[in-house]
Amino acid sequence: MGSPTAFLEVPRDGGHRRPVEERLNDLGEVVVPEGEAATAAQASRCMGCGVPFCTQGCPLGNPIPDFNAHIAAGRWKEAFLALSSTNPFPEFTGRICPAPCEAACTLAVNQDAVAIEHVEHELAEAAWAHGWVKPRPPKQRTGKTVAVVGSGPAGLAAAVQLNRAGHTVTVFERDEQPGGLLRYGIPDFKLDKRVITRRVEVLQAEGIGFRLGTAVTDFGRLKAEHDAVLLAVGARRPRELDVPGRELHGVVQAMDYLDRQNRAAPQVLTEAAGKRVVILGGGDTGSDCLGTALRQGAREVLQVELLPSPPTARAAGNPWPQWPLVFRVSSSQEEGGRREFARRTVRLEGRDGRLTGLVWGQTGPSLEVVPGTEQLEYADLLVLALGFVGPETEVLTAQLGLALDARGNVKVDPRTFATSAPGVFCAGDAMRGASLVVWALSDGREAARGVDAFLRGAPSALPTRGVDKPFGGR
Repeated sequence: MGSPTAFLEVPRDGGHRRPVEERLNDLGEVVVPEGEAATAAQASRCMGCGVPFCTQGCPLGNPIPDFNAHIAAGRWKEAFLALSSTNPFPEFTGRICPAPCEAACTLAVNQDAVAIEHVEHELAEAAWAHGWVKPRPPKQRTGKTVAVVGSGPAGLAAAVQLNRAGHTVTVFERDEQPGGLLRYGIPDFKLDKRVITRRVEVLQAEGIGFRLGTAVTDFGRLKAEHDAVLLAVGARRPRELDVPGRELHGVVQAMDYLDRQNRAAPQVLTEAAGKRVVILGGGDTGSDCLGTALRQGAREVLQVELLPSPPTARAAGNPWPQWPLVFRVSSSQEEGGRREFARRTVRLEGRDGRLTGLVWGQTGPSLEVVPGTEQLEYADLLVLALGFVGPETEVLTAQLGLALDARGNVKVDPRTFATSAPGVFCAGDAMRGASLVVWALSDGREAARGVDAFLRGAPSALPTRGVDKPFGGR
């Protein structure tokens, strides 16, 4: 067992990253394993709080004090069993979750939070290495069939739960490989796609069917052929840049840019080679584009944000345990490029139909351009990482008559995740709007409870969000 005062004695270590000059030469994962001893030391920093705000901050309700205590005491398998009771895919969240749990960690009140995401990553990889991740097919089948449309995190999480409940689950995916944006939207240097493949192989061994390269065009027929349908189609409609010159060659949407590189991996494309690249958008997607452009050999890369630069420490109106709105540096931003804040694009300029630059100005409090601040920034490639505006719903509303909410997302019952069409449910970004992978996992699990109850005509016995369970700690 770790020292009960380890949080005072052990400094935070959020994981070892390969040297920049090394990782820019390939698409390999940036973070590398550190070993059990170093991980146990980090886990021992957990104080085992009587009220675990970290668990409250996690959309899955992961029993964080429990698995930290197990690791600190050398009980790795018990730690994995505790974590996997609420998180179906800790190998995903341990790599790409922004860790709202760490923002809510009690240590974060006045010092560095416990490195929960790093510990989770190491624990998940230890579980795979020791063979603790095994297929868990149901002991008996109910005779009910469920079609899950979409194989992103929400669809996969729901499929796992529904299969374990004994229903026969088929996942329909329009792309040729499962994973959704996990596979095609997140770079290999953050999430090696072999991590997805090995998990899908386990799901298949559990009895989940996959229909890949199958775009559902007749939802009425799909509904007629299954006892229930769960929509997990994401929210992939990108926000556009509505300025003169948008039609110029050399302007691309971020997901199209990332998709091309992800499909080519491990080969590094040359799309950005020798070019001046500007990325509009300062979020995770923009950062992923930055790291990708640097690996592709861009001459220079500039990442631009509409909002002013956030403060280096929490503002008075942003107290713990709220998500800290502070200046951050991602692994990609460590690698190079420069950043600009409080800039709004006015128009794009080009020659012979090809982009040559963009004109922007500084923004004021209303985010409008301050007169007289316009300037030209040269660019050969402009990547739009402006976020997403919602799911593609035209076919869904036409064929199933689904009701939408005020934001254009699929409207669901917040308790059961049922849509306005009987027997049709929805989970993840399609009903929430573009959000975090960990929220998609939580939504998928909760939606599975709604589907299971519908199929049984009785309350579901599937587990609910982890925070609703008793939790221990030290």
